[in-house]
Amino acid sequence: METEREPEQRTFTEIARRQQIVGAAIDTIAEVGYAQASLARIAARIGISKGVISYHFTGKDDLIKQVVVDVIEAGRAYILPRVFAESTGPARIRAYIESNLAFMREHRNYMVAIVEILRNGAFTADGGRRVDGRDIDVATRLLKEELARLQAKGELRGDFDPGAMAVAIRAAIDVVPHRLVLDPDFEIGKYGNEIANIFDRATRSDDTQ
Repeated sequence: METEREPEQRTFTEIARRQQIVGAAIDTIAEVGYAQASLARIAARIGISKGVISYHFTGKDDLIKQVVVDVIEAGRAYILPRVFAESTGPARIRAYIESNLAFMREHRNYMVAIVEILRNGAFTADGGRRVDGRDIDVATRLLKEELARLQAKGELRGDFDPGAMAVAIRAAIDVVPHRLVLDPDFEIGKYGNEIANIFDRATRSDDTQ
């Protein structure tokens, strides 16, 4: 069997096929759960053989790692432009919260799949980790830095702790995927508006009232 090509050596067709397989893995995990999402089942979803998946990925562990990477990158590509399109501190915080939740609303299967992976597939058979939580830590750290920067510019209240506020905002966002698993009809839009209002009041400077 041919070995997997390095990313810079992959053709457009190979990249497209990998993306198709990752998408099928996400939808399959969201539909039947992590444990039941075998490579054969994922392959059948898009009408290919299991061998085609094995050509592009070394196994289920490799495929699941790519699923996590692709979901994170898709989220960043969706959220960051919406945040940086805003020019004031309060508007950026609102955009950060609402765009995170809008992405979750528009990509429900991504969120359900990630929850399934975290619950049932975070560890490989040899004890390694597919998901180590560092991306959540990075997201919180970057948010903390942005809150501190906006405070220094006088665009947000200066008397709150940016680290604690970042943790609180991320917690309010990161609970949503788990809620979607429990309640498919959960109204993310309404929740997002309420959460954005709460954190707007908690961070807004008197000068921007």
